[in-house]
Amino acid sequence: MTDHAPAAAPIDNLAAAFQIEGWPVRGRLVRLGEAIDAILSAHAYPEPVAGLLGEACALAALVGSSLKFDGRLIVQAQGDGPVRYVVADYDTAGHLRGYCRYDPDEVEAVSQGFARPGAKTLLGKGVFVMTLDRGPDFERTQGITPIEGESLSLAAEHYFEQSEQVPTKVRLAVGTVSSGYGPSWRAGGALIQLIAGDAARGSTEDVWDRSRALFQTLGDDELVDPTISPETLLFRLFHEDGVRLEDARPLKAQCRCSKDRIAAVLTSFSEEDRAGMVEDDGKIRVTCEYCASVYELEPAEIGEG
Repeated sequence: MTDHAPAAAPIDNLAAAFQIEGWPVRGRLVRLGEAIDAILSAHAYPEPVAGLLGEACALAALVGSSLKFDGRLIVQAQGDGPVRYVVADYDTAGHLRGYCRYDPDEVEAVSQGFARPGAKTLLGKGVFVMTLDRGPDFERTQGITPIEGESLSLAAEHYFEQSEQVPTKVRLAVGTVSSGYGPSWRAGGALIQLIAGDAARGSTEDVWDRSRALFQTLGDDELVDPTISPETLLFRLFHEDGVRLEDARPLKAQCRCSKDRIAAVLTSFSEEDRAGMVEDDGKIRVTCEYCASVYELEPAEIGEG
């Protein structure tokens, strides 16, 4: 069958739910353009590291955008591999940030012979963690599973299977596209989950098998292609049964760092430690790990811890 999707202008930097008509399957779709380019371009990450962080950001937006309360979802993975730590932070205002800690020489060594080494190769033996933060009045809730496979999508599927007993399939993609200003990063993600069925809908097992088979045809290039709208992408997958996009929310790269926050963190250091941070011109300079913003502070601006 030829591709006759409804005409729609491409939409970027969004997270949206989708529903397949009459199926006990729910889904979410994320498309990231300028937002992910801002996050990944803030640091001179090697391509494999940027790819891993892009996956983490897309995953954080996929899962976090389904939250029914104000707060944050933090996706992180850490291990003993070349990438020590990757974290992506989504808040329910649609703000994303993220960063990686890695050893450049070790990343280069494992990149030899690979198009792009995956999560297991980069992170080594370690854990995948999802944390829900509902604010200071609530305790954080956290789920931890071993890192599985060469994609964070596999780690996420294992997390949902183990922690929430919800059958889930996840696709994540990160790549670059050329523009008049040179290459820019893009990322995309999609998720489907089986929900409770009923007699009218028939066997959920059969529907889930069909959903997974269709979902598996989704290409990485489709997820990151800026010329393919979300509506067109879903139409290609589920046009025979009818699918609708709903509750689209904008996404934006935005860090929560500020001069006041940095000063507050510095109060936790001893006076001796802070004295050791003072540079030749008498100022303390701190670089945000997330967005690479540099803050200059006079020692007198830092209160007592």
